Amino acid sequence: MANFSFDIVSDYDKAEMNNVFDLASRELNNRYDFKGTSASIDWLDNKTGLKIVADNEFQIEGILNIIRSKLASRNQSSKVLDLSKNVVTSNLKASKEIPFVSGLSSDKAKNLSKKIRNAFSKVKIQIQGEALRVTSNSKDDLQKVISFTKELDLDYPVNFINFR
Repeated sequence: MANFSFDIVSDYDKAEMNNVFDLASRELNNRYDFKGTSASIDWLDNKTGLKIVADNEFQIEGILNIIRSKLASRNQSSKVLDLSKNVVTSNLKASKEIPFVSGLSSDKAKNLSKKIRNAFSKVKIQIQGEALRVTSNSKDDLQKVISFTKELDLDYPVNFINFR
């Protein structure tokens, strides 16, 4: 009997995030409500997130809505944005740093593996660093695990790779 497997990871597509950044920057430059303001989007160090600068918090929310719409149009989850940092206001400008969520912490991996084990007793799950390896003798079981995981309301994005 053959063993089939796949990995569950929490990561983002860097090329798609580049496209989202470009599209959002273009829309920001063309929008009438942002003309003549300090509204801008920049990369955080080494493209691990975004930095939004605007005149006030209201404009930051507007720029965030642009970014969310561009993520949705590129079929990317908005859960990749870590919105936990507060808006910093200084010199009549507001800024917000938004790092991208990447990697499954051990707590998240344990919690997710427990949920999958409770729903599917026939699959085997191993935590391998920042990924979960799911193995089974049946491809159908693995596909059920994938659809089950997609339906879970997780606060981080999940991707499925290395389907063998």
